[in-house]
Amino acid sequence: QVQLVESAGGLVQPGGSLRLSCAGSGFTFSGYWIHWVRQAPGKGLEWVSGIDNGGGRTYYTDSVKGRFTISRDNAKNTLYLQMNMMRPDDTAVYYCTDPFDLGSWGQGTQVTISS
Repeated sequence: QVQLVESAGGLVQPGGSLRLSCAGSGFTFSGYWIHWVRQAPGKGLEWVSGIDNGGGRTYYTDSVKGRFTISRDNAKNTLYLQMNMMRPDDTAVYYCTDPFDLGSWGQGTQVTISS
């Protein structure tokens, strides 16, 4: 059974940092691109970042470039999202997903940026 499980999010002050992780199981983790997608309160899904299966190519939406870093450790079947200089508009539920090949989504984790 394919599973993607995000780590707990949390409450972060503006300007702060948080690292999310996503553990994959039930599939060959190193064989797939994986993405982070978020949903802010009252809004639709927004693609945030993606990484190729080897970890050599990374992509970001403009609003997080220079602040967020996606990475993966295929030996640990884990995806990461390091989020720095966080802003209130980063508040959202964050999902790790491969919607294209695996068609699988994590359960989501709440990240709230507030003072």
